[in-house]
Amino acid sequence: MILIINLLIHSDINRGMVLALTPEKTIFRGDRQMNAFHENHLSLITRPIYMPQDDLAIVSVKTPQRLKNLSIAESNADTVYEHPIDSQVFHIRMVNSEGRREAASLLVKKRYSWRGYSVTPPSEKEPNRITLAADTGGRTVGTITLCLDGHMGLPADENFKDKLDELRAQGRRLLEPSRLALDDNVPQRVFASLIHISYIYAQHIFGLTDFLVEVNPRHVMFYKRMLGFKTFGKERACTRVNAPAVLLRLELGYMATKIEKFGGLMEKHGGERSLYPFFFPQKDELGIAGRLKTGRT
Repeated sequence: MILIINLLIHSDINRGMVLALTPEKTIFRGDRQMNAFHENHLSLITRPIYMPQDDLAIVSVKTPQRLKNLSIAESNADTVYEHPIDSQVFHIRMVNSEGRREAASLLVKKRYSWRGYSVTPPSEKEPNRITLAADTGGRTVGTITLCLDGHMGLPADENFKDKLDELRAQGRRLLEPSRLALDDNVPQRVFASLIHISYIYAQHIFGLTDFLVEVNPRHVMFYKRMLGFKTFGKERACTRVNAPAVLLRLELGYMATKIEKFGGLMEKHGGERSLYPFFFPQKDELGIAGRLKTGRT
């Protein structure tokens, strides 16, 4: 995700609930088109992207009064910081306005810069990109950008093109979550919602097969434990942020199995220490996917 700046999450379970799965009025832009790769690149059909109106949320999530700090000191990933703050409602939206794009970019810049990583502002003309954001009280507190494979490739091609081409040659269809940023005191449930909606777009809307992410070596074990990623490319220099990176792969079929088993369980997870109990129940996932596909109100 540019998961180089990974924001760690404690394994302790926060209670959370879906407050509303807001029916969206949606529009879509663009027709189906074929992006032909050369030689060992697969052909990817770019499907219409259904975009909720700017003032509507894809989902809204209510959190409890006691939240966990996701921005944990890198030296101690097991330390828990609890803050007695009021219950909040977080809205997950597609970023489709200039104001929301600017707010998401400022959050990315803020979270990356204090770790010493360089970050280039995204271009509005970049194709095959979907940006999601979480907000509460009118403030953007989380964001992630989904990069779909196409004729321009993925950000990870800059450092791991040989590894991505291996998957393309097998007919795998790839998505790279990038520019992940979470503000202080954002609860686990919100991060899980961002990842789950990313999965819904990848699996249900675009029919993709794999997530590929570049991760700082310090945080590889976190992504393996919390989401089930596996190492796919050994450590190399990430030229985009001037830091080392490891390429990780997560098959969406594996995610589907974990969501079916653990999605929506919250604290009734039975000892599961991954992020999946914080995902939506499978029936809610299907409802979100249906609305994004059809635009039904």
